[in-house]
Parts: sequence; C-alpha cells; structure tokens
Amino acid sequence: MNSLNTPDTMLRAKDSTMEDIKTDVLVIGAGSAGLSFAAGASQMGADVTLLEGHKMGGDCLNFGCVPSKALIAAGKQAHAMRTGRKYGVKPVTPKVDYADAKRHVHHAIDTIAPVDSQERFEGFGVRVIREYGAFVDRDTVVAGQYRITARRIVIATGSSPLVPPIPGLDTVPYYTNETIFDLMEQPKHLLIVGGGPIGMEMAQAHVRLGCKVTVIEAGKAMGKDDPELAEIVLRNLRAEGVEIVEGAKADRIAGKAGAITVHTDTGDHTGTHLLMAVGRKANIDRLDLGKAGVRHDRAIKVGADLRTSNRKVYAVGDVTGGLQFTHVAGYHGATVIRPILFGLPAKARTDHIPWATYTDPELAQVGLTEAQARAKHGSALEVLRFEYDENDRAIAEGKTDGLIKVMVVKGRPIGASIVGSQAGELIGLWALVIANRLKIGAVAAMVAPYPTLGEISKRAAGQYYVPRLFQSDLVKTVVGLVQRYLP
Repeated sequence: MNSLNTPDTMLRAKDSTMEDIKTDVLVIGAGSAGLSFAAGASQMGADVTLLEGHKMGGDCLNFGCVPSKALIAAGKQAHAMRTGRKYGVKPVTPKVDYADAKRHVHHAIDTIAPVDSQERFEGFGVRVIREYGAFVDRDTVVAGQYRITARRIVIATGSSPLVPPIPGLDTVPYYTNETIFDLMEQPKHLLIVGGGPIGMEMAQAHVRLGCKVTVIEAGKAMGKDDPELAEIVLRNLRAEGVEIVEGAKADRIAGKAGAITVHTDTGDHTGTHLLMAVGRKANIDRLDLGKAGVRHDRAIKVGADLRTSNRKVYAVGDVTGGLQFTHVAGYHGATVIRPILFGLPAKARTDHIPWATYTDPELAQVGLTEAQARAKHGSALEVLRFEYDENDRAIAEGKTDGLIKVMVVKGRPIGASIVGSQAGELIGLWALVIANRLKIGAVAAMVAPYPTLGEISKRAAGQYYVPRLFQSDLVKTVVGLVQRYLP
C-alpha cells in the first residue's frame, strides 16, 4: 500500500475541515501483516484504526499468492492431459481458453476476498478508513479528511514490484505481478525478465497453457536456492519447453506491442509480451517517514522486536525488507501484539521460517541450506539425504524426481531442503521441528501412514542412526553378547 503524498500547505489548508481521531493503535496497510494484527488486537479489546487506500487483502490476495497459485492450477490441468501415457491414459492436446483460465484466477480471488473484507474487520470492531496515510509528526498520520493520533502505530504497507531503470522499458508495454492476471489475451511468446520464484512459477504456468516462454536472468536462475535442488526444477522446466537464458543482463528494451525485444549482453530475445519479475521494493515513498523520525533506506529499519527508531512505531512484513512472504507478514503481525497490547517483550525469529516455490516439482526450504550450514558449522554438520525414487507413494504416482536434505548439528536439525512433489506441504514438519528446537529423534520416532510422501521425512531422519546403529562395531558386539547369554 502507498500513502498520501499531500504537501504541507494543503494539509494546513484542510485543518479546519479535518476530523480528529484518537486511537490506541493505527495500522497502515490491510495486507497480511496489518490484517493479522488488526484482527487480534481489536478482538482483545484495543481500539484499532486501519488505513487502506487500495485493495483489502494487499498483494497476496489480489496480485500474488492467490492468483498465481490459481493460474498454476490451470496449467497443471492442461499438463495432465498431455502427459497421461505413462499411466495408461492416452495423451490429448488440451484446448486452452486462456481467458477462462484467468476467470478461474479471479474467481479464486473473489471467493477468498470476504475473509479480508472491510465489512468483516468492521465486524471485529476495527475502524476501517479507505485512504492512504502520511505522517505529520511522531504519532500523527493524516489520511484524507482524517487526522489520526495513536498511542502506537504499525506500518504494514508491504511491497510492490521493482521495475528497474532499463533503457527503453518505458517505451513498451510490460506487465508485473500486479497486472499480469488482468491480461485476458493469451501471449504467443512471453518474455520474462527475472529467474526467481515469481518468474519461474509464471514461466511454467504459461508454457503449460500453450504459450512460448523465454526467461532472461542476469545471474543464475533460482540462484537463492540450494543449487542441487534448483537444478532439478530447472531441468523439468526446460523439458516442458521453457527457454531459460542465464547470465544475460537486460541492457535495453525496444519494440512495440506484439513485438518486444530484450537486448542483453549475450544476445537479443523477441516476444509478444513482457513480464518484469526482478524483485520487490518496500512501499515507503509516500509515508513521509522523516516527520515521524523513522529511520529507513530502501526499507524501514527495525530491531528484532520489529520496533523502529520511533518507539511508538512498529513495522511489519515486506516493508521491513527482510523475508518477503505472506506467512512472514502474518507472523510479524501476530508478534507485535504482545508488546503493543500487553507491554511484554517479543522478538521475531527467522531461523524457523519456511518458504516454497510452487513450480512442478516444488522446492521448499526452512532454516539453513547445506552451503549456509557448512559455512557456519563446518565439520560438525551432518547432511541427511533421501531420494523420492525410494518412496513407494512417489513410485506409485510416477513422481520420483526429487530429494530431501536435512542439515543436522549435534542431533538437532538446523535446516531442511526439499525438491519434489508436495515439497511445500512436507516442509511444514521441519518448520515445526526447528521452531521448537526438537531433535532428529522426534521425526525418526514418528509413525507416518503408508504409503505417503510423509515417509520421506521419516526415512531421512532415520539416516542419522544408520552409522550409529547399523555400522557400529560396538552395537554389533553388544547384540552378539545379548543373543548369546539372554535366557
């Protein structure tokens, strides 16, 4: 969410007509972070005022998680029709109605929207004002005709697509995640600049829906993920027809609608449509943070307690510039309830935060990757592995391309990486283990139903005991003695 950018002279001119509001807590932004806090705080008895000048639900509901997963689901249906031969089902070429696929996307948004609606939050007792806001001093924000003074303020304005200053970009039509889901005409050839999670998810969804797709990445595609696992995803995407061009920096963009060329230092690529997916930027430009004494650069600076340099002001979610995931924003929103409502200390952790990329196969992570764990713990690290092709459910479903790695130090998991079917679901167990600092034995002792992919986690945990039990001369000696002398 952005904020009102009104000159001081205009604010002074409106003083006589403004309505003054005093509130316990002012929340700026009705995305995941803001809504999580507002719902909890209001139901616990706080007087909460919520500002939102754009769409309730923020980026996740309207432009991110929900629409992207709905489009991925449409692509998955088309892909299943083409790939049934190994199951004894004759493959057919699906007739894709791209506009209908987008209507499915909007149906998903519309179905979920009431959960984040103004009416629902007003039902909780939240005062909802549909305006942008800007600080005028350390505890006062002006939004439209309202001047709001609050004991505490929570900034939850989120992030928006980063559009880099590439020469020529402003001369051609292009899409971001905020606009691509409104495109109803099927792209013949979609160019995607950016090979991160958004770029790769949209690439696979579109190629499955019948588009030609080229991904242009300046570095390594999926470069922030474990390279061994990322390569499995990239191999599958290439096999489906996605062209992935790595090490190619976009130097210039030219052309017109229907014929757009991205000029890179390694060659040129021409397509009919262009999607920019190079990252995110914190929405702080219009907040006038200087008047509130809130330190920031490209994002708002916070401590582990999510408090800003102004002790009355907290910042949560994407606007802090950390891990930019909806579930992190929700976690932040819940975390600051403790200090704001009860005056008790609370800190946000990052070591237990999971995330997933919803390609097929999925890639999920929690805690440290293998490379990070080796750099931090050296020879104390043990890496447990288990392949999907040894799991009976994966074999039965023909989804054997994948593996799990669990990073363990002194019997305690510190990270898990999974690539394969339902990796995003499987990572939840490891997030629980790491969040509660459980030992590997807790997972090894679990009994998973057979046959499920969940057995992959149990079998990986069991690898910890292989050298300790099955390859130990001492254990074999003890067993031998017991068997010899046990009555």
